[in-house]
Amino acid sequence: MSDILFWVYLVNSILLIDHEIDSAYWEEWKLFRLPGGITGFLLIHIPVLFFVLYGLVLIYQQSYMGLICSLILSLSGIFAFTAHMYFISNGRDEFKTTISLLILASTLIVSVVQAYLTINLILK
Repeated sequence: MSDILFWVYLVNSILLIDHEIDSAYWEEWKLFRLPGGITGFLLIHIPVLFFVLYGLVLIYQQSYMGLICSLILSLSGIFAFTAHMYFISNGRDEFKTTISLLILASTLIVSVVQAYLTINLILK
């Protein structure tokens, strides 16, 4: 199951990174009222991307900390979908393009699968 988790983690990482690229287009820092504009947004993503990629390395190494990173990543994907659906349902126009919605929906599905696999491995 840890081999499957590696690939699910990789796919979710790609989806979430693609979503963050989309987030820069939509100026997400304004949506979440983050300070610093694009500069702050990009600086925040340096440790975030390090965490995502390092977590993949830890999953490959079958480390327990990799499972913790995997759980955090999967919960982040579920949060991203939920938060953006909340904003959309409240009339915000960001992330309403077909590709944005497809990325968010795919992220939700993959994140749920990843959370399931991760929790099973943690409890094993």
